[in-house]
Amino acid sequence: MSKLALLGGNPVFERLLDWSEIWPPIDDPTSDRLMALYRSRRWTAFDETEADFSKSFAAHHDTKHGIFMINGTVTLQCALGAHGIGVGDEVIVPSLTWYATAMAAHYVGAKPVFVDVDRETLCIDPEKIEAAITERTKAIVPVHLYGSMADMDKIMAIARSHKLRVIEDCAHAHGGVWDGKRVGSIGDVGSFSFQQSKTMASAEGGICITNDADIAERIYRMKHIGYGPSELQGKAVSAPPADLLCYPFRATAFQAVILDEQLKTLDARLDRYRQAARYLEDRLSQSTQIRFQKPGRRAVKQGYFGWVMIFDHPSYSDLPLSAILEAMNAEGLQAMATWDPVYRFILFNLRSEHYRISQECSETERLVPRIAWLLHPILGLNGPDLERVADVIEKVVGDPEDLRKYAIRKAG
Repeated sequence: MSKLALLGGNPVFERLLDWSEIWPPIDDPTSDRLMALYRSRRWTAFDETEADFSKSFAAHHDTKHGIFMINGTVTLQCALGAHGIGVGDEVIVPSLTWYATAMAAHYVGAKPVFVDVDRETLCIDPEKIEAAITERTKAIVPVHLYGSMADMDKIMAIARSHKLRVIEDCAHAHGGVWDGKRVGSIGDVGSFSFQQSKTMASAEGGICITNDADIAERIYRMKHIGYGPSELQGKAVSAPPADLLCYPFRATAFQAVILDEQLKTLDARLDRYRQAARYLEDRLSQSTQIRFQKPGRRAVKQGYFGWVMIFDHPSYSDLPLSAILEAMNAEGLQAMATWDPVYRFILFNLRSEHYRISQECSETERLVPRIAWLLHPILGLNGPDLERVADVIEKVVGDPEDLRKYAIRKAG
């Protein structure tokens, strides 16, 4: 194995692979539509473009209703609020996720309750949900983390037996399929994000999907300052329910145009990602001791936000994750650590009385320091570059003795 770039060797890639140079995608059809929209002056959410995209996205995910919004946090907030969840209630969320999942519960006045994750999928562990349920519990928010899928069969069975709502956080899982059902169509509401880094991206944006017409109308009114779905600006003909807080959470027609074009290529893009992930995992399973995130017990097609490596094999136990990441980045591969458990994440600033940890989140605590991941555009690289991604990983941890010595010296 050649000398690590970290120690003065030649890097595998001449410069750092910066995903922002290849993502989001740009193309002429989208550019032409955006220019036409710009010249039309019909930029607002009242343009039919938003309604058309909402219907198309919902249909693609096997649901009847789509409600487009400005981001994937307010979609969770509205999904909870539309079900009347608020002050005094509790919402079960995983301990490993982007912190917005928990904050959405706080925004409606409820208390997020953290439950540990499964070691294989990194999604909420359904075996630990029952212990978190109290008389105040009103909903479960499973997160399909990095595109792996939470066990929706078990979660739905638990929810129905306790009369709880299920809001699927699908921000990482566009286009995924669980046992023949698209993610977002299994729970009461599916929530998606279209933030810049997501598998479908429009800088900012989000959508709720559901098969419940009444909930769809409540969510629409919440995001659209109280207007009903068929009402024109300045011409409201009906009032929102008295208990429903409504907000200006609208997105714009520009985002809808961008996403409408990306939706056309979503499944083909995910097929390419799956092939790339399969190549990397097959090859690296032969040359390293890395463990890879599982897609889910009944996952048929995985959506990909990221591709996850878990360095919890005993041969890596004395190798700090920071050293692994530093070495990969020196070779030109932009690898990242996962987030801290939500209750310790730097931006999660709720006082302890505003959330609850159901039990010790031992798997989360054990796994977080051992997880590295690559953002999904890396899986879209051409064959030679994808081979070089594998070369980097093999170079760094296939025989990690030099890296181990570096880490020891650096630690002093």
